[in-house]
Amino acid sequence: MVVHWAHRYDWLVWLLTLGRERRFRERLLRPARLERGESVLDVGCGTGTLAIAAKRVVGPGGDVHGIDASPEMVARARKKAVRARAEITFETAFAQALPYPDARFDVVLSTVMLHHLPGRTRLEGVREMRRVLEPGGRLLAVDFVRSSAKRRGLLAHFHRRGRVEPRALIELVSGAGMSVVENGPVGAWDLQYVLAKRPR
Repeated sequence: MVVHWAHRYDWLVWLLTLGRERRFRERLLRPARLERGESVLDVGCGTGTLAIAAKRVVGPGGDVHGIDASPEMVARARKKAVRARAEITFETAFAQALPYPDARFDVVLSTVMLHHLPGRTRLEGVREMRRVLEPGGRLLAVDFVRSSAKRRGLLAHFHRRGRVEPRALIELVSGAGMSVVENGPVGAWDLQYVLAKRPR
């Protein structure tokens, strides 16, 4: 699925986070345990806010790339990176065909993106993420999960069909040949994270 409303996306996220998007993105990044100098790929980078947050952590010696299937999103991400004075490379590409060589990155991020993909394509995408990770590299996958509670409001409206079972998110990552290190709630909405490593 390609999202073609980049000009409204940032406004919607600002609204949903009550103007605290930067803090929200930092919370999403925390389980990845990024370190100075690491190379990072953000798959499904949207308008680039998470990639910019990652660049702040890895610093000038770190290398951050972002890909998204929407050219509109990528164009907006590039503009935001320039404004933030963050040196990040953004490209238009699909999760299931990443334009990078094997073992290129220390960390791959996939946040609130996998639910947009059909089941089989999800697995192909996570296998590609594994491929571009160096042995011992980390994958952080974050997505909306189904909850027993009935949710109402704007967020529930947008994601009522785009949720996965918590166990399915873990099995998806494991099924792609990754070793799950930890998983749990992000602490915002119904977001769950899985942190995994590519075996050495």
